[in-house]
Amino acid sequence: MKYNPLSRYAASPFSLRAARSGKGDDALTAGRPLLGIPLLGRVSFMGHGLALLAVALAVVATAPAHAGRSCESRKPVPPQVIERGMKLAEQTSAALDAEHARSGAQVVALARAGQDLSKYGLRYSHMGWAYKTAEGPWRVAHKLNECGTAVGHLYRQGLGEFFLDDLWRYEAVYAVPTPEVQQRLLAVLQDKGRTKALQHPPYSMVSYAWGRKYQQSNQWALETLAMAMEPATVRSRDQAQAWLQFKGYEPTALKLGPLTRMGGRVGSANIAFDDHPNEKRFSDRIETVTVDSVLAWLQRAQLAAPPAVLAVKN
Repeated sequence: MKYNPLSRYAASPFSLRAARSGKGDDALTAGRPLLGIPLLGRVSFMGHGLALLAVALAVVATAPAHAGRSCESRKPVPPQVIERGMKLAEQTSAALDAEHARSGAQVVALARAGQDLSKYGLRYSHMGWAYKTAEGPWRVAHKLNECGTAVGHLYRQGLGEFFLDDLWRYEAVYAVPTPEVQQRLLAVLQDKGRTKALQHPPYSMVSYAWGRKYQQSNQWALETLAMAMEPATVRSRDQAQAWLQFKGYEPTALKLGPLTRMGGRVGSANIAFDDHPNEKRFSDRIETVTVDSVLAWLQRAQLAAPPAVLAVKN
């Protein structure tokens, strides 16, 4: 059988739950449909061009609906969206393979731009840890919100599914950690139990950076890094957050007024503000973990190289 490099983009979920869940980006915009591809974990792409699109479209067409307002408003994914997502996945795979050949990199922080967050001064919405498997393909470990709920689960996906969404901007960004950070992260990512050690299902996409009531996607990625770096002393979320504070991580402070907070809380199950300290919440200061703040801190703390950007041209 002819080797097809696109087959490396198929997903490999942690569990059968991943195949049934609606998935989407972390966002600061209430009510956006979740446009993940729920059944893609069972698909191997067997051709280029139109054949690839036909398989992906078939998966989208047969994906089950899920309860919840955001899921009910979901629209069919246009072929152009799938094609551009796959182009970005292919471009990212080539760049990461080149980085692996050049420096031996095996783990990178990888993010996408699923929402327009420019009014908050942010460029990217969602991140995970991408790592090179022994078989060759790259996989992404990341947390996603289950469609229409206040619950999040972990997924291990190929690059194709990571970018197969109705992205706001077809752009990826990655940062290569130092060799020591990569080594420690890889040991965690290859171990299912350790990967899930700090996973906390209750989910709010604007969860308080130093709180434990909820946990959003970028927060899981950051806290897991802390655990990987100090496995002997960081075994809980509060210990991970203490390490991050000691290392100088600074969350993004969003300016969200009472009407914005009320609209988000009423309109979406996955938005809550009750974990934020009253003195900050009532002064319209919402501190949460964002991709942009993580990338800036990784470079500032000398834990990773400057970010590299990849984009699909129109």
